[in-house]
Amino acid sequence: MATTPALFVGHGSPMNTLEHNQYTAAWSEVAGSFPKPRAILAISAHWYVSASAVTSMAKPRVIHDFYGFPQELFDFDYAAPGSPDLARQVAEIAQPTVVSLDDTTWGIDHGTWSVLAHMFPQADVPVVQLAIDATQPLEYHMDLGAKLAPLMDDDVLIVASGNVVHNLRQIAWDGEGRGYEWAQRFDDDAREVMLRRPEELGQLLESDDFRLAVPTPDHFVPLAYISGLSAATGATTSTFAEGCTMGSLSMTSYRIDR
Repeated sequence: MATTPALFVGHGSPMNTLEHNQYTAAWSEVAGSFPKPRAILAISAHWYVSASAVTSMAKPRVIHDFYGFPQELFDFDYAAPGSPDLARQVAEIAQPTVVSLDDTTWGIDHGTWSVLAHMFPQADVPVVQLAIDATQPLEYHMDLGAKLAPLMDDDVLIVASGNVVHNLRQIAWDGEGRGYEWAQRFDDDAREVMLRRPEELGQLLESDDFRLAVPTPDHFVPLAYISGLSAATGATTSTFAEGCTMGSLSMTSYRIDR
């Protein structure tokens, strides 16, 4: 029996929640390419804290963690249930790495719901979010990602949400569908690594383009979870969306299948 895939989604602007474009179409299409999972484990760039934790509440709140956008976006609700059972399962398989259960402080942030709004618009699949420990090196996140592999055999969809290239200070507001040379070059290098040698993701930190492409690690680190899964399982890695937009954002997205 085929396992459930794992995904890295380049989520871009929160406005993708409300828009229909080539990227949101790709998210919808990929969700239709496999049976609906029993639950989703989301790893969002926007829960970037000083510990590894997992949401364990039955009814996670919807977090609007942004400002300056239209009221329609603040009014958007994604009322998916949580899954305390999956949260406990994640904490168990991560051992001896400590993943604490969080039933009060977080919920579902826009890094998750902006994507799931197109993948599962009925919000009828339970969602659990895994925090990114900002104090840990890339190798820690790759190792933790590898430990999540049993979930793929247990009908759990792993969705890591970030951007390979994410530099908001360099945004070109008139650059839709285009990337700066350095952004496209780094995105191409990342694709080469992910498709051919995912265990070497850390080599991208030595790239001459890394400083511009990844001025802060929060949006890049989710890729490490999919890299670790791919390297540990020998899974087939492919892209289901590609390209840069607005100069300094990569929307390239990856899928792995065991």
